[in-house]
Amino acid sequence: MKKDKIIYWTSTGLIALFLIPGIFFLDSPMAIEGTQHLGLPMWFHWELGIAKVIAAILIILPFTPNRIKEWSYVGLAIDFISAFIALVTVDGISAMAFFPFVVFMILAVSYIYHHKLIQNK
Repeated sequence: MKKDKIIYWTSTGLIALFLIPGIFFLDSPMAIEGTQHLGLPMWFHWELGIAKVIAAILIILPFTPNRIKEWSYVGLAIDFISAFIALVTVDGISAMAFFPFVVFMILAVSYIYHHKLIQNK
């Protein structure tokens, strides 16, 4: 049980540390250039950036209802898979294209251990 909690909080904390500070960099030239490079509209850039921060906050808060947490995991998973597909489509297979996939795997670990902790209650 203790091992499960450590794995859950480590993976969930990594996701949160990766996503939550991103809200402060949404208007940075690098973020805007990345959005334009992929051919995405700016309204989508803002919408997705805000949604990711909200989802990261919801998965890290222990008192978030499980159904809301589930949808947060789904939204983040769709985002990371879509980012991987977009990068591979635009830039081809490269090391950078696999970064969203790596973050997706960390998210999957968090999700799996979230359910293990729920079952052990």
